[in-house]
Amino acid sequence: SVLSWLPCVYLWAVCPIYLFYLKRNHSGYIMMSILNRFKTVLGLLLWIVCWTDLFYTFHELRQDDTHLSLCLTLPHPPPLPLHQLLATFLIQFERLRGVQSSGVLLIFWFLSVLCAIVPFRSKILQAFSQNPCPETTAGFLSTVTFWWFTSMAIKGYKKPLEDKDLWSLNKRDTSKVAVMKLLQEWEKELAKAKSSLEEAEVLLPNQKAASRQPSFLRALIKAFGPYFLIGSAFKLLQDVITFVNPQLLRMLISFTKEKEAPDWWGYSLAFLMFFTAILQTLILHCQFQYCFITGMNIRTAVIGAIYRKSLVITNAAKRSSTVGEVVNLMSVDAQRFMDLTTFLNMLWSAPLQIMLALYFLWQNLGPSVLAGVAVMVMLIPLNAVIAMKTRAYQVEQMQHKDSRIKLMNEILNGIKVLKLYAWENSFKEKILAIRQKELNVLRKMAYLGALSTMAWTSAPFLVALTTFAVYVSVDENNVLDAERAFVSLSLFNILRFPLNMLPQVISSLVQASVSLKRIQRFLSHDELDPDSVDRKNTKKSKFAVTVVNGKFTWSKEDPPILHNINVMVPQGSLLAVVGHVGCGKSSLISALLGEVEKLEGEVSIRGSVAYVPQQAWIQNASLRDNILFGKPYNEQKYCCVLEACALTPDLEVLPGGDMTEIGEKGINLSGGQRQRVSLARALYSDTDIYLLDDPLSAVDAHVAKHIFDNLIGPEGVLKGKTRILVTHGISFLPQVDNIMVIVEGRVSEMGSYQELLKQNGAFAEFLRTYALEDIVEDEEEASGAASLSDGENPKSRSVRRHTGSQRKHSEQQDKKKPHELQKLIQSETAETGRVMYLEYAKAVGVLLSVFICFLYGCQSAAAIGANIWLSQWTNDASANQTQENLNMRVGVYAALGIAQGILVMMSSFTLAMGNIGAARKLHANLLTNKFHTPQSFYDTTPLGRIINRFSKDIYIIDEALPSTVLMFLATFFVSLSTMIVIVSSTPIFAVVIAPLAFIYIFVQRFYVATSRQLKRLESVSRSPIYSHFSETVTGSSVIRAYGRHSAFVMMSDMKVDENQKSYYPGIVSNRWLGVRIEFIGNCMVLFAALFAVTGRENLNPGLVGLSVSYALQVTMSLNWMVRMTSDLENNIVAVERVKEYSETKTEAPWEVEDKKPPPDWPTEGNVEFQDYSVRYREGLDLVLKNLTLSVKGGEKIGIVGRTGAGKSSMTLCLFRLLEAAAGEISIDGVKISELGLHDLRSRLTIIPQEPVLFSGTLKMNLDPFEKYSDEELWGALQQSHLHKFVSNQPAKLELECSEGGENLSVGQRQLVCLARALLRKTRILILDEATAAVDLETDDLIQSTIRTQFEDCTVFTIAHRLNTIMDYTRVLVLDKGQIAEFDTPANLISQRGIFYGMTKDAGLTQ
Repeated sequence: SVLSWLPCVYLWAVCPIYLFYLKRNHSGYIMMSILNRFKTVLGLLLWIVCWTDLFYTFHELRQDDTHLSLCLTLPHPPPLPLHQLLATFLIQFERLRGVQSSGVLLIFWFLSVLCAIVPFRSKILQAFSQNPCPETTAGFLSTVTFWWFTSMAIKGYKKPLEDKDLWSLNKRDTSKVAVMKLLQEWEKELAKAKSSLEEAEVLLPNQKAASRQPSFLRALIKAFGPYFLIGSAFKLLQDVITFVNPQLLRMLISFTKEKEAPDWWGYSLAFLMFFTAILQTLILHCQFQYCFITGMNIRTAVIGAIYRKSLVITNAAKRSSTVGEVVNLMSVDAQRFMDLTTFLNMLWSAPLQIMLALYFLWQNLGPSVLAGVAVMVMLIPLNAVIAMKTRAYQVEQMQHKDSRIKLMNEILNGIKVLKLYAWENSFKEKILAIRQKELNVLRKMAYLGALSTMAWTSAPFLVALTTFAVYVSVDENNVLDAERAFVSLSLFNILRFPLNMLPQVISSLVQASVSLKRIQRFLSHDELDPDSVDRKNTKKSKFAVTVVNGKFTWSKEDPPILHNINVMVPQGSLLAVVGHVGCGKSSLISALLGEVEKLEGEVSIRGSVAYVPQQAWIQNASLRDNILFGKPYNEQKYCCVLEACALTPDLEVLPGGDMTEIGEKGINLSGGQRQRVSLARALYSDTDIYLLDDPLSAVDAHVAKHIFDNLIGPEGVLKGKTRILVTHGISFLPQVDNIMVIVEGRVSEMGSYQELLKQNGAFAEFLRTYALEDIVEDEEEASGAASLSDGENPKSRSVRRHTGSQRKHSEQQDKKKPHELQKLIQSETAETGRVMYLEYAKAVGVLLSVFICFLYGCQSAAAIGANIWLSQWTNDASANQTQENLNMRVGVYAALGIAQGILVMMSSFTLAMGNIGAARKLHANLLTNKFHTPQSFYDTTPLGRIINRFSKDIYIIDEALPSTVLMFLATFFVSLSTMIVIVSSTPIFAVVIAPLAFIYIFVQRFYVATSRQLKRLESVSRSPIYSHFSETVTGSSVIRAYGRHSAFVMMSDMKVDENQKSYYPGIVSNRWLGVRIEFIGNCMVLFAALFAVTGRENLNPGLVGLSVSYALQVTMSLNWMVRMTSDLENNIVAVERVKEYSETKTEAPWEVEDKKPPPDWPTEGNVEFQDYSVRYREGLDLVLKNLTLSVKGGEKIGIVGRTGAGKSSMTLCLFRLLEAAAGEISIDGVKISELGLHDLRSRLTIIPQEPVLFSGTLKMNLDPFEKYSDEELWGALQQSHLHKFVSNQPAKLELECSEGGENLSVGQRQLVCLARALLRKTRILILDEATAAVDLETDDLIQSTIRTQFEDCTVFTIAHRLNTIMDYTRVLVLDKGQIAEFDTPANLISQRGIFYGMTKDAGLTQ
């Protein structure tokens, strides 16, 4: 805005002189030329444009409702249209005066063009960005006072802010710019480190060279240092200006002594103080703005760098940093850098301020200052020791926190299994044990905190005390008068800030250095070697995949998993890979993808790759997006893919068709559906080579057949492509081109089906055992795609509606409403409005809260007392009675000060204890509630959101809230005591307090409303960053295989930018507030000084000094107080969020005292359903309708049916994971609805569909309550065929399972679940598709174990392979939630109903 005034001012200034010159010099008259006419018309046109622009601006402002800022925001000065007119007039006047070419106008036009460039550029930028940040177009004054933010503050005050109200990010703050900056510097660092290592190896070939670590710090400094330095320059300026006011105070006090001095001198001193303070405010906030933006950019860059790295680290590296730890790097550690940058300048600024203060103090009091300095120096080691200890505790606490979050993450991932096994208590104890350690560390930190608070509150006082005492006792001529005392006091107050900031900065520097090391270690991890698989291979060879002498391992320290692998797969052929559980089939696929370390040999792949992992990876996106996976949508191809993968019938069942949103980890699809979506993704990607890692295990036999025939097999859609299929299904082997048998990591045989049979080796033996029962006759196609079924997963409840009711809708209706999808995962609510201090006070304890406030009041009273006493003491000087009461003066002053110190320590300690009690209570309530929450909650709530409560919010309650409360109480009482002191010394000041307080509260209300919303928007937009990240890490191999690396990086960047978009206005709101509040504080200084000048007749210098020096320190307190109010409001949101999740609806009680079943119940194992109906959640259709059946003890029941028929639901009802909508289930005559959940669940056994293991020892995974002896455990392992595997491990039963049991194969995990069931050995056993991921041999072992070990138990099996249930007592066929058939298998086959159709498809009957 300054720019557009320039040409205007120039023209009006030059005009009078020029006109005068033209009047005098007349050199003839020039004819009107075409050019001249054109100039005149153009001038008039410009004049009209100016007016329209002016009116348009007024119109815009009327819309915005901000009359206040008119003069600041006008794009042009109002006389602008006039000066365009003036220029046009000059053109004609010059012509009449005979001037050929005019320098004046040339300069004017040149200036006009020059000055219009900047606004023009920002206008263009504004047009291109959606909702541009007004900062780019703000004028100088607006920038300095942050006036441009006012529109947001007003908007936030009128109504809660939403996403659409936020401005888009400035280019320099986007991920694109920030991350690239950092990564360029980091690459340079890595390159340097590498070259120095190579040099060292050349120079000292035999010694282990100490490698030069690449420094992440140096990269950060190079990337963001220069911008940060601008802020440092401002800081320097501000430090110097700080010391002007004490000098002015000295002049003011001496002015009140001199009764002859003219009044104008006093007034000008008062105004000088005011202006110095205002200048200081503006400069300080400019500095903060630069520092905060640097901090924000560093966070963006660090998150971006970690995300990019996590996509390429090796498996060994992944093992050393679990998902939870890396999320911590992103959230906590990146945050620490951000917090540090704000105060980093204090590192040099604090010593500078201390030195300047000492210099002025020396001038004031002479050598006595050294006594004060000595006290300070003595306090430094105390602070240093406290900081050191605190840092050690912090590291310890971080470790506890990491392990707590890691365990919590696993518990939430496996919550369903915990519920089914009734294991909640054991895991709850574990979490609480870690939490107790965490709180013990917090308590120690609180002791230290109270000490350090005392040290820094008392420091300035002790320094003042010693200095004054020494000063008056050294020499009798030294008189402590008001000037000396209060100027020194105000200097000591300036000293206070650097002194207490320095240890804080140092400790946060130390914290950041821990974070720096953690991040640096992560970024220096080994990356997957992109060249381990040769993809270029342009030689025309007929082999699509070749491996020569391959030897592979998961990590360099581990023994190799695959030895001497030689494979050549001809182009367009189908290779099947078979072998026992854990023999290395999946590892081979990983080796082809380049996911494992290659020790020797060569791997080459020709063409693009699609990969279907054994456990399908599904994104939290719509079903269609999961299949397209970034490819453009092509309807015909898409429909063809759905058909081949048998997904068409499933789409009819899903509420939103293919636009249904799939929950985290594919939670609302059954296992088979997930696997088929994964297959569909591979098929749609249309690549040259397909690596299929056992995709058929999760689906039913006839679905598997459909998929094999239509997709994978010789007649399938993929014929002509190269396919490598890991499988356990023997029935498909005759149709493949080649078979490769893997035994313990080596290829034992390879060849076609016939060849291998002829060789009569291990394979032929293996086949003979199984082929009899399992070879599928190539019969006609399954009766219509609709009969496809696959095991229904309980989690599918969230979106599965009843097929029947869905189909009634006519087609047209479906076409009309594609948008009304059922949103499965509710978006996280950003709450609005006031929050709950009372809740927190209750958690702390009401009496304790009152007592804490009382202590703070006493401490302020002591401080005021000490200062009033000092002012009395200084008045002795004018009355010349200095020596008489010297000892009394010093003694009382000391007593008051020391009392203050002790009170400070007591109050901060009591406060800390209260806070820790509250933290314990809040966490315990949250944990208890989450263990008691029904399963449906977990199916509709993303884990990231629950984890966020346990990590971020609990961290705030543990650490951020207590310090905020402490600061708030301290600043509140300081501000209060300031008012009291000023009013008591100059009562007229009370008149000014009201209007100032009004403005203060007014600004504060605007600020708090806006900043709270911004903070909430920011925390809501934070969760997606982490959930997207953990999703990416689990699916990294799929993302790499499909080459979607950069697309995911872009998605992450977008999420971070979204988050920073709400963070940036948050920072600015603090600056905006600071400038305004400090202005109020500066007004207080002005009025205190003015009233001192007007009332100097009856004021003694002591009181003047007292009131003005108090006013000088109030700005800081006022500012901090609003900041702390808002921080308190923002942090208390954490209490609210934790509270919200501690009060979700709970399931039935775990134990009901008066309804406890007898200890050996159920003795018989009779199960009865009477008119039983159930639905997944309120408002959904029934999944089971009026089931009535009774099962005798010891019967074996097979349960079959199509997808969505309600098979899994039936088993969940027995465990009461689903509560009845009508009817009853009774076991041995006891109604299960009356029992406590644990009493019920601990007497039933289930082998769930998805084997879940927890990190910890194998022993803990089998027996978390330590009920059984080691012999019993070994017995169970023996029966579950894990004995050999476990006894070969060096750790035996103490074998560490990694997160989710990753270090065991899926089949082995399934066997661990079997061992659990064998240990519990209850009368009723439920098998849920447990045989999916297991090869036939193991499957057979499991089946025979179940037949022998559970011979007299009642067994319910949800069958996958019908041959497993052909010898069962009875088979239950479910259809659309009702019993369709229920009889012995033989009778059902003879009835020729649904079951007969299924056995026919499976080739079990003719």
